[in-house]
Amino acid sequence: MTRRLRLAIPNKGRLVEPTVQLLKDAGLVFEAGERALVARVQNFDLDILFVRTNDIVEFIADGVAELGITGLDLVAEAGRDVAQLRLLGYGRCRLTAAVPNDSPYKCAADLAGLRVATSHMSLTKRYFAERNIAVDVVPVSGAAEVAPRLGLAEAIVDLVSTGSTMVVNGLRPIEEVFESEAVLLANPAALRDKPAVLASFETMLGATLAARDRKYLMMNAPEEKAEELEALLPGLESPSVIPLARKGMIAIHAVVEADAVWSLLPRLKAAGASGILILPIEKLVS
Repeated sequence: MTRRLRLAIPNKGRLVEPTVQLLKDAGLVFEAGERALVARVQNFDLDILFVRTNDIVEFIADGVAELGITGLDLVAEAGRDVAQLRLLGYGRCRLTAAVPNDSPYKCAADLAGLRVATSHMSLTKRYFAERNIAVDVVPVSGAAEVAPRLGLAEAIVDLVSTGSTMVVNGLRPIEEVFESEAVLLANPAALRDKPAVLASFETMLGATLAARDRKYLMMNAPEEKAEELEALLPGLESPSVIPLARKGMIAIHAVVEADAVWSLLPRLKAAGASGILILPIEKLVS
């Protein structure tokens, strides 16, 4: 009997909610309780495993799960053989070197000979080694931001999203070490043995993500304004132009970037568009 596909996702932390939301927006039907370890997807041959974020790369590399979603920083930190299928556009943060506000250090080079506390040992060591900066990397399991105050280190390397935690702890960033966001991973053997089903899952998530960033515009306009309006619509392809029952009038349909919609509307109206509809897009396969 063929085993159902397995997807490992975080069971705690900032990636849980957007990951579960993405899977549901993609149309997967499942129940995810707070203490759930496994959720069986009802409309796709898939089981979702809720595991520790730090274990996801290991699960995929060892073949326990064929797919996984975790932070790009943890993939780089683990250094295991996993395939990165696509970045997911959420959970963005930066692995950042920081020092106390009252310290004299202004850049990474100033930390030569000093102690740097971090839970990202591999990335931190690699960053300083590539720049020939000799530092003593001190491992901490969490709350690296308190290390300088406790006298464990003169600097830290830690994940920053808004920067508020550093501010509260009297720290200032001096250098960016690594940029991270959520990423969809696959086991290389599964990618080779089950390419169709893994490609189907990737397309499902990709179509959902693409739809979030775009809107569908519909408008009416005089036929002689078609060329001017088309020039204003930077969509995926040329907009659709449809003759209307009223002679000399057309309907124009286009897919545009969501961020561009509100700045675009006044120009469309000035160019003769009327009855403009802005619609959400559920899925978009390009």
